[in-house]
Amino acid sequence: MTIRAQLLTLTALILGPLAGCGDSTGAPDGGANSDAGTTADAAIRTVPRAVTTEPAAGATNVAINGSISVTFSEAMDPATLTAASFTVRAGGADLAGTVIYADSTAVFWPAIHLTSDGSFTATVSTAAHSAAGVALAAPHTWTFTAGKLASPGLPVKLRSAGSFVLLAKSGISTVPPSVITGDVGVSPVAATGITGFSLTASANKAFSTSTQITGKVYASDYAVPTPAKMTAAISDMATAFTDAASRAPDVTELGAGDIGGMTLAPGVYKWGSGLLIPTSVTLNGDATAVWIFQIAQNLTLSSATRIMLTGGALPEHVFWQVAGKVELGTTAHLEGIVLTKTEVTLRTGASLLGRVMAQTAISIDASTVVQPAQ
Repeated sequence: MTIRAQLLTLTALILGPLAGCGDSTGAPDGGANSDAGTTADAAIRTVPRAVTTEPAAGATNVAINGSISVTFSEAMDPATLTAASFTVRAGGADLAGTVIYADSTAVFWPAIHLTSDGSFTATVSTAAHSAAGVALAAPHTWTFTAGKLASPGLPVKLRSAGSFVLLAKSGISTVPPSVITGDVGVSPVAATGITGFSLTASANKAFSTSTQITGKVYASDYAVPTPAKMTAAISDMATAFTDAASRAPDVTELGAGDIGGMTLAPGVYKWGSGLLIPTSVTLNGDATAVWIFQIAQNLTLSSATRIMLTGGALPEHVFWQVAGKVELGTTAHLEGIVLTKTEVTLRTGASLLGRVMAQTAISIDASTVVQPAQ
């Protein structure tokens, strides 16, 4: 045996028993545990890819009021999915629009309806990253062609926020007696932000109850799993607000901000001002009809004013997206989902069939709020 061979043999005899013993911290260098670590690391570093798109590549006769969406193979970083990384082009120019991300799907809502018979190219660039920070391997591009007609509107997805009849960030107060049907929640404010309800904590401290509420009350400082539940609901509330605000309008500035006495067909209505409803309004449509009201300032219902749904229309398909304050006058009645950037006030005897989601506070005075049928 040569000297080199002898040295190699001696090295193997010395190092062999140490194989798999790990490093100085006790972490294994090989074996099953090392493979598991490698597998976990590989999963974290998986390159995201587009799985499906809507419309599909090559689709024709696409509704002019629709959205453009892409579903990914894994969770993505919402901050990297914007109108800069997810674009829709026509005639060499990018369309204005808003991108909303949830449930591994990014949705592009054009600011205006698509041009009839127009050709469009959608692209998600490599600026889009997974939640683990991994970029798409290459841009994902597809084309489609619009038709001439609009499709029935799609309801705004509330996701976990839809579990609540009243949901607010900075507080909910009542002047008794009020009647609330459905769950109530606040976050990030603690339970001290809920006043006038005389709350009784549950045995596990995860929720509370009130004689004025047929349902449970949740707050950010209640026991696990309530904090996570509330964080998710508040996030979904914000997403729903953005979704409703992003829909391209069918009608703008109707009645110069005063729609008292009108009967409105389904559609998206937009005002660059506040909206006053001094006398009752009727929303007429079937059970699939959707109304979205985009209001840049305040929404005010005068005392004794009513929003009435006819023809089978459902309150869960009516959305009031309000950038300012919402006020229901004494004994006024509203139907639908209220999504407001600020606060909501229900004066004495006011009522609402739907849900109230406020990014500041909700104040009710001997009022009735009932969630839609589940």
